Order: sequence, then C-alpha cells, then structure tokens
Amino acid sequence: MKRSWSALVGIVAGALTLGVAELLAGLMTRTGLATGTPSPVVAVGGVFVDHTPPWLKNFAVSSFGTNDKLALFVGMAVVLTALCALIGVLGAGRQTAGLVVFVVFGAIGALAVVSRPRSGSFDILPTMIGVAAGLWALSALWPQGARASAGTSIDRRRFLVAGTGVAAAAATAAAIGQSLGQRAVQALESRSAIRLPKAVNPVVIPSGAQLDVKGVTPYVMPNELFYRIDTALVVPQLDTAGWSLKVHGMVDQEVTIDWATLLTKPMQDALVTLMCVSNEVGGDLTGNAVWTGWPVRELLKMAGPQPGADMVLSTSIDGWTAGTPLSVLTDDRNALLAIAMNGEPLPLEHGFPVRMVVPGLYGYVSATKWVTELKVTTFADDEGYWTPRGWSALGPVKTESRIDVPRSGDRVKAGTVAVAGIAWAQHRGIKAVEVRVDDGPWQAARLAEEPTIDSWRQWVLPWQAVKGSHTITVRATDTEGIVQTEAQAPPAPDGATGWHTVTVNVD
Repeated sequence: MKRSWSALVGIVAGALTLGVAELLAGLMTRTGLATGTPSPVVAVGGVFVDHTPPWLKNFAVSSFGTNDKLALFVGMAVVLTALCALIGVLGAGRQTAGLVVFVVFGAIGALAVVSRPRSGSFDILPTMIGVAAGLWALSALWPQGARASAGTSIDRRRFLVAGTGVAAAAATAAAIGQSLGQRAVQALESRSAIRLPKAVNPVVIPSGAQLDVKGVTPYVMPNELFYRIDTALVVPQLDTAGWSLKVHGMVDQEVTIDWATLLTKPMQDALVTLMCVSNEVGGDLTGNAVWTGWPVRELLKMAGPQPGADMVLSTSIDGWTAGTPLSVLTDDRNALLAIAMNGEPLPLEHGFPVRMVVPGLYGYVSATKWVTELKVTTFADDEGYWTPRGWSALGPVKTESRIDVPRSGDRVKAGTVAVAGIAWAQHRGIKAVEVRVDDGPWQAARLAEEPTIDSWRQWVLPWQAVKGSHTITVRATDTEGIVQTEAQAPPAPDGATGWHTVTVNVD
C-alpha cells in the first residue's frame, strides 16, 4: 500500500477516536456523570501545561500572548495528525504493531484523564470507547486502503467515500460533544439574572485620572480588552446555584458560604491593577478595573486563622492553586472576593461567578479565578501551582513603567510630541515618572491624578522633537522612594525588570 493511503487510514482512525471520545465526554458532562476532565484532548493539554517549564511558558506567552491556548490546541492537532499518520503507515505492513502502538497512545490519553483534578471512575470511559472505535476503523480501513492503492479508480473512490464518511461522522460527533460539554448556556443565563448589590462606598474616578492623549492606555480597561492568562484550556462554566466557597485548614472552625449568602454581605468597590508575572518590560499583560466584592479578611475572620498560619492556598474549580500570604489577605487593603468587574457580573473567562483580586501581588500568587476553596496553611506545608515549577513563592509587583505613545518604530513630525504611558507600583503608588531622550538628562513627566495606590497611573511629557532617530527611555519612582531598576531581568522567577525604551524617527 502506498504510504499516502496508509497515512490517511491512520488519520481517519485517530479522528474517529477523538470524535467518539469527545461526544461521550460531552454527554457525561451534561448528565453529571463526569467529575473531572473526561475529554482526552483537554486532559492531555492540561498535563502538558502542568509540566511546562518556565522558559517554555514565557516563550508561549511572549510569542502568542492571550492566544497561547489556541496555539497549544493547534500544536496538539498537528502532532496528533502526524502520529496517527505514522501509525497508519506502520500498520499497513505490520498490522499488529500498528494496533499496539495505537493502544499505547490511547493509554497515554487515559492516564492523562485519570490524573486530572477530581477525576472519577467513569471519566476514563470516553477515551476507552474512543480507542475501541479507532481500532475498529484501522482494521476495517487498512484492507480497503490496500485495495485502493493497488486497484482501480472505483476501489479508490470506495475507499475515499468510506474514509470521508468516517471522518465526517467523527467531526460531527466531536462538535456535538463539545456543545454538550459546554455549560455556557446555563452559566450565561445565571450571569444575566444577577442583580448586583450596590457597594457601600462606590468608586468615583476623577476626570484627572485619564489624560487627554491619543493612544495612551485607558485608565480603566474595558472588560473585553482585559488580558487573560491562566491554565484553563476550557473556560470553567459555573452557575451561581452550584457555587460555594469553603474555608478550612488551620482555622478555629470551617466555614462554607454559597452565592446567596455572599450577596448578603456589604460589598466594596476597589480600583485594582492586575498583572501577570509573565509580563515582559513594556508588555501588555496588565489591566486596571473597578472590582466589586466582599473583603477576603471578613470571611477569614469568620473562620479564625490559628497561630502559626502564614499562607492561604486558594483553589479554582479546575484545580489550579495560588499561595497568598495570610497577612496580605487580613490587612486593610482591598483584597476581595470579587463578583463584578467594571459594574458588570464577572465575565466567564475572568472568573464568574467569584474570583480573588489582591492588590500588590502578581496574579500567579493571588488572583484565583472560579475560586471554590481557601485553605489556611503555611508556606512550609503547601505550595501554589507555579512555585514547584520554578517561580518564587512570594510575588510582590515591582515598580515599573511603560511608554504607550509614540510606539517603537513610529514616525512623528518635528515639534511638540506627547510621550505618554502608564506606571505602576500596586499598593505603594507612583511618586514620579522620568523620561530621557537619547543620552540627555532625565525630565520629570506630568502625572495624572491617582485615585488609589492600588492601580496604575498615567503620565505624559511634552517632548520637543527634532529631526533624526531617537531612543526614549522611561523610569518610575514609587512612594517608598524605590526607583525602577535599570537591570534587565526576565519574568522568571519573580517578575521582569528593566527600563522600557522605544526608538522613533522624527521627520
């Protein structure tokens, strides 16, 4: 049999395996039989993410940004297609060997399923049945492929019709499974039914916080533009009726609250800038929003943390964890169990129905989305998701600044040019921003108003631009007198450092 026909057999069998598995996984999710991640595709992707070294994570985020998950799925599709094609070629000459290798890859998928958080005894069934369907397809199509390769055009047409039919059935099954597995309808209906309680002290943003400079990042980032970085390959889709939050561990008494109870609590508004630790110098993995929620310290006070505890391990519905210093969650800062973002219920991808928002810390140690559990513990006994993967246990946000306009590579006209951007030092605040052109002196930029030290601050410097190519550099100083360091450092293990520079051409 020609290799092309053999490869096609393997690809069709692989497609049928995944189609059947996804259909059954969707049915199990919809009926409540699944407790973990029954989809082998999502499970394998999750295992890959869990074992991604820091350098590869940084590469993915810097290369693909918020499209990192799409890139992962595309990469997985390419690899799986290639593997199935190789199995098809192998089995054309040695059928038993091809079947054995196919079973081995199916077993890897099954192991990935059982390794996921909250995995149950039934979660493995979709993968097993999918593999059985794939084995049947291989056994049935290899003889047809051989006849198509050596036979007449009629034999080839018959093979192509059979292969196309199987592939179409696989694609249909996968699409239906994905649709069944998504609880978006229930989640969206739950979200649309929410009537947000009013905050005790609503945030009022002064007009002076937003500079009138074209191209500068808006002071409050719209929800649809707010960055998203997390490990969830499929956005968890919860409804308020099924949500609850448990506090346990080193506490005087365990406490569990549900959605209805949470809504009875006095809500607060907080302007807080969140930032991903993977943000490069000058990067855009940061955003500022008005968050509405109940202070975490009030819930912890109900549970009564015991002496010796110094960390709270928060857990997402998908098993992701963050280790946050207990002191940060019990002081007077606005660390919230947030239910709203910019006056709207949390978007699904940003943690609906409830997430954590903690000023002053990178998201990997604080900003748990879809939060369902708080364990009061110690840093000696527990670790958040990213700590054993090479990131520091503590993640205070560093004093940084960014030039938004002009952008590197822009051409501007000689004369007065507005150089503007943002600076941040969450929970410390920005005292000064300075700008330098080429090797000239540092010049003080004008700062916009600062409604809170927990969010970024806009700045602008009118620059008298002269013809030529110029390098513009910015640095910030926080209210503790700490000047942003010039030393260049990558994001790992505790956040990037360095001065942001842009090169512009003046005509």
